[in-house]
Amino acid sequence: MKQSRFRVVPAVIAIALLAALSGCSAPTSPFVGTWGNAGAAGQPSLVLGSDGTVSGTDGCNSLTGSWTASNGVATFGALASTLMACPGTTPWLGGASTAKVTGGQLVVSDATGAKIGTLPKAP
Repeated sequence: MKQSRFRVVPAVIAIALLAALSGCSAPTSPFVGTWGNAGAAGQPSLVLGSDGTVSGTDGCNSLTGSWTASNGVATFGALASTLMACPGTTPWLGGASTAKVTGGQLVVSDATGAKIGTLPKAP
């Protein structure tokens, strides 16, 4: 009977370690977080959630949608937007297709791959 108890103890320890380690999450994507100044009126910003959602503003219109990351590139799904007219605001974020993180900046590109703007990582 003692011999089988010594076999069970290592198995129980291994299961406990696996359970403890399964609670550890993978490193957060460098895209997750707030980009731009989300609190400043008239300023563009995006919030990329770890759940694949994106929300923000182009400085006038609210934006919402989804995003995925692969090989260091964030790809945005179709972004829904309000359609308010705001003189003096350039709604460039509505054309976002992809983004990369470069030097603490989110570099946003359109569907052709052309850079359309940058947003600094919010503190």
